[in-house]
Amino acid sequence: MNLSVSKMLSTMLLVLLLNSVSLGEEADYFDWKGLKSYAAKNYSESIGYFDMSIALDSGYIDARIHKGDAQRAVKDYNGSIDTYRAALQIDNRNKAAWSGMIEAYAALKSYSEAADAAYNLRLIEPSRKENWLKEGNLRQMKGDYQGALESYEGALVIDPQYRDALFRKGISLMALGRDGEAEGLFEGILEADPGYKQAANGKGLMMQKRGEYLAAGALFENASKIDPAWSQPRYNLVHSLIEQHRMQEAMTVFVTI
Repeated sequence: MNLSVSKMLSTMLLVLLLNSVSLGEEADYFDWKGLKSYAAKNYSESIGYFDMSIALDSGYIDARIHKGDAQRAVKDYNGSIDTYRAALQIDNRNKAAWSGMIEAYAALKSYSEAADAAYNLRLIEPSRKENWLKEGNLRQMKGDYQGALESYEGALVIDPQYRDALFRKGISLMALGRDGEAEGLFEGILEADPGYKQAANGKGLMMQKRGEYLAAGALFENASKIDPAWSQPRYNLVHSLIEQHRMQEAMTVFVTI
């Protein structure tokens, strides 16, 4: 190869390299513009910027994830799922993409798909108890109580005192007809943390199921005192009072909900 040809090839390579750097910088710029619009809640505008960034650099995974987040913000959940899926084709272990997909599927009440996405996220970060909890909650929401139980057990291996996992485990045990084990969990949570309103409400439901209405009512009232804005225990108390034919008292509680 003569000297002139060698110089020409070097020049061409330099031009290609500079163009690549320039396009990358432009992609970064439009992604940044999109994030600015997203922060200002101009979601449609932000999606336009993210599309510009992706057009400049099809492998720019952050712009795809940011676009998916903006699509979720405007309730275009199916569109966001497609966008996250495209990001995962670039990097199948991207935690942000899997997290976004979980939220999008959950918003569509597609709990089976959301649980599968949560499973993939958990495989990436198995040491995070929150990942096990999320997977369990979604399995519980789709009615797979045994599968949920196994996920909560995974979380409790990491942190045996993880109250959210203990409580949710109790719910799955109730659904599987293992009331005694569930009640023991609720009692243990309340001993450790008397302010854990969900455990008070859960134990109240179990006592109501057994016909122990006075004790159940006291637990529902306690849960309401812990969080006056939480209406569920008051609904349960109304039901408990109706079961006892105490209609006037039930109506007194009902009008406060």
